[in-house]
Amino acid sequence: MPPRKVNNYKRRKGIKVDLFIAFGIFVASMLVSVIMGYSMIPPLLVGLAAFLVVGRIRGFSLGSMAVMSKKGIIDSIVVIEVMLVIGLLTAVWRVSGTITVFVYYGMKVILPPTFLIVTFLLCCLLSYAIGTSFGIAGTVGVIFMALARSGGVDPVIAAGVVMSGVYFGDRCSPVSSSANMVAGITDTKIYDNVKIMFKTAVLPFVIAAAAYTVLSVMNPISHVDQDMVTSFENEFAISFWSFIPAVLMIALPLFKVGVLKAMTASIISGILVACLVQGTPVTDVMHICVMGYQSESEGLGTILNGGGLVSMLEIVGILIISSTYSGIFNGTGMLLSLQDRLSRACTRAGRFAVMFFMSIGIAATFCNQTIGTLMCCDLMKQPYLDGGGTKEELAIDLENSVILIACYIPWSIGCSVPLALLGAGVSSLPFAIYMYAVPLCYLFTKKKWFSDRQQIQSPM
Repeated sequence: MPPRKVNNYKRRKGIKVDLFIAFGIFVASMLVSVIMGYSMIPPLLVGLAAFLVVGRIRGFSLGSMAVMSKKGIIDSIVVIEVMLVIGLLTAVWRVSGTITVFVYYGMKVILPPTFLIVTFLLCCLLSYAIGTSFGIAGTVGVIFMALARSGGVDPVIAAGVVMSGVYFGDRCSPVSSSANMVAGITDTKIYDNVKIMFKTAVLPFVIAAAAYTVLSVMNPISHVDQDMVTSFENEFAISFWSFIPAVLMIALPLFKVGVLKAMTASIISGILVACLVQGTPVTDVMHICVMGYQSESEGLGTILNGGGLVSMLEIVGILIISSTYSGIFNGTGMLLSLQDRLSRACTRAGRFAVMFFMSIGIAATFCNQTIGTLMCCDLMKQPYLDGGGTKEELAIDLENSVILIACYIPWSIGCSVPLALLGAGVSSLPFAIYMYAVPLCYLFTKKKWFSDRQQIQSPM
């Protein structure tokens, strides 16, 4: 039998055991890494080796699979660029005092019965402006958790409020690494996605805001710790100029300015504020851009330290390796048998319902938002195509499922890391109302945004 026919036979009949074993090795190595607290990169390399072996068994040469891998990496270059710029942005916002002034003035306007709702709204605003959940949880979130504990507010509820707020922006900000990753792997436009994400977030946001308003009244803060206010005043020049980087980052996208250009404008303005207003030497600012911010105050350091290019290296490495998976899966067709079953399931239950439940399984297995998103896209892209779906529909379905679901699986990194930063446990998760409301509301309202008529007119 000629080699090509052998390949086709194997792809059609499916040597299912080899793929099953490869996934087993991948999952086992990932779980070991999570339990031991290691980086995700080694298990990703183990998984890559396992899938390369599957490809060889099915008749593909290492050279051909290298070409497939290269294509996957090329497709992710734009996302990688955005990730690195986000690293610069998070450092500049720290050294320029941008994060500080938001919290400082937020603390000034807090009234006892408004603490939780102000916490939610401020976390939403900053996570949208800077596009990072961990960054906001580790700075603004830590500050508000300290205020909650010192002011007699239930920290379990406060942590749930913070989780909702930080993942509001992580999901729908044009500078969010996850939003840009989804746009990249689905070949969609980030601003088009953001528009639909905002529309599908209105009802969940209203539900969460109403709930947190009631909880705020029921759990008023007794007082605001003035020592923290004083610490900010000692470390930074509290100036309205520090708002400029955030204003540019929020306003420029409204005028159709590209993501990278908007971030660049915010970074440049932040550097100027750091040098001219905060009095930080330009050489120090450049060092902070690369290595991250380090506070001179030990107390503030636990809150504000971080950011910079180095903070994004691991996630860039994860993205590069994961992108090779996509190239190999698409080039070898080793997922075709599973995708056929998913297509049939989509016909019976609906595409988003299948995406929703698959997201739970994949997020629980791989414990990582980035890997979970890439796996869901690889598995579901063809079923969406076969069912007449659009690239935009796939992107929004990913945003409204695995992006958030991966962050309320207790042992997932997207959940465990923010909770650890906040000093909270899984008992806080029921109060992360926004994170639950998005997929549940979308499950029952999707036809409003993606009707069958739209899907037929705009196939992938």
